Amino acid sequence: MTNVLIVGSGPTGLTLGIELARRGVAFRIVERSSGPAEGVRGKGLQPRTLEVFDDLGVVDEILATGGAYPPLRSYRGEQVVWEGRMDEPREPSPDVPYPNLVMQPQWRTERILRDRLAELGGHVEYGAGVTGVEQDAEGVTATLATGERVRCSHLVAADGGRSTVRKLLGVGFLGDTHDSDRAVLADVRTRDLDRDHWHLWGDPATKALHVSLCPLPGTDVFQLVAPCTGEDDPRRILAEHAPHVTLDEVVWRSEYRVNVRMAERFRIGRVFLAGDAAHVHSPAGGQGLNTGVQDAYNLGWKLALGGERLLDTYEHERMRVAADVLGLSTRLYRDREHRRGGETDQLAIGYLDSPLSEGERGGERLGGHFDARRGTHFTLFAATGRDHGDAVRVHPPLDGQRGVVLVRPDGYIGYHGDESGLSAYLSGWGIAAPLASAR
Repeated sequence: MTNVLIVGSGPTGLTLGIELARRGVAFRIVERSSGPAEGVRGKGLQPRTLEVFDDLGVVDEILATGGAYPPLRSYRGEQVVWEGRMDEPREPSPDVPYPNLVMQPQWRTERILRDRLAELGGHVEYGAGVTGVEQDAEGVTATLATGERVRCSHLVAADGGRSTVRKLLGVGFLGDTHDSDRAVLADVRTRDLDRDHWHLWGDPATKALHVSLCPLPGTDVFQLVAPCTGEDDPRRILAEHAPHVTLDEVVWRSEYRVNVRMAERFRIGRVFLAGDAAHVHSPAGGQGLNTGVQDAYNLGWKLALGGERLLDTYEHERMRVAADVLGLSTRLYRDREHRRGGETDQLAIGYLDSPLSEGERGGERLGGHFDARRGTHFTLFAATGRDHGDAVRVHPPLDGQRGVVLVRPDGYIGYHGDESGLSAYLSGWGIAAPLASAR
């Protein structure tokens, strides 16, 4: 029996597959599409996501093939009326080694993740969407479009905002669809603009965007974004606002409506919802892809360990984060503010109110110490001679540390307190138990 069936092969599903492969958990990834998705789509990788990609072993290629966000240049016709940056570049530090947003076409992010998955022995099964889901006390049975029935211990729906799995289970997707807020998204080629700026045409008084063209690193493509006002042809939209710019080719195009919705549950028995299957929102702030990666990174190690109490914490921790992200992205979209601050980098996310968080610093993200934490283990910072099992690696205490600090595999502090209470924490969550004392 497959331990975990992952439905969907976007960044969320691929991240989860890598996490399970690193831990030796049997899984399959099935995808209804006939092959990898095209198009730039989500292009911003936040600092916290880069930390995750460091742990997964893909950050070097992400950084080598991606690039910084270019400065913005706003026009009225051919006249430049404003220039600025979305965010001021920051210098790396031990606590924040990846402080800046990285631009990377989503198709390339997914390719890099697929390559890493292949290194670990995994692959995506295309043309195999889910058409039926049944579950009982022992497991889940999924019916695929191929006719195959797959039996698994758990199923994770990472199949997008129109999630088939979510609909099959009858899970409510609460919120609003803004039918009047539609936009054209296209990958285009032009020789009439420099590739050193993100070019925008709009109304400075209202901050309303008419059309934008952003160059994508490592390509000759610009991503065009424009609100739909009755016209959805990228060439005609551009001709109206920037007639001096000619599109040589429209490589890919799509249309989207702004949805602000969240599933009423992220766990339904042995089925979990992650990424856009669990929450969708406006693209403002570049949160969607990144939040899905964080969902998978939170869930992967918990699926590997198992235990009902532990698995319940996924919904507890990630639903609040998703609700906060929906609020943030909605505000940024409403205010039409180009500049961004630290609120979008996802470094401040924590799980202070989680049942898994114990002690003064429980639930905080631990900055720095990546060499000690990189891998699938828990990291214990303590001056101890105790052996807490194979799942826990011991390192010297942090500067100024009181008590012991146990860091979860996803980089958040689980336990902070006296070592005398650590054994109960480890055994209570099914992580490990002390095996021996130093003599």
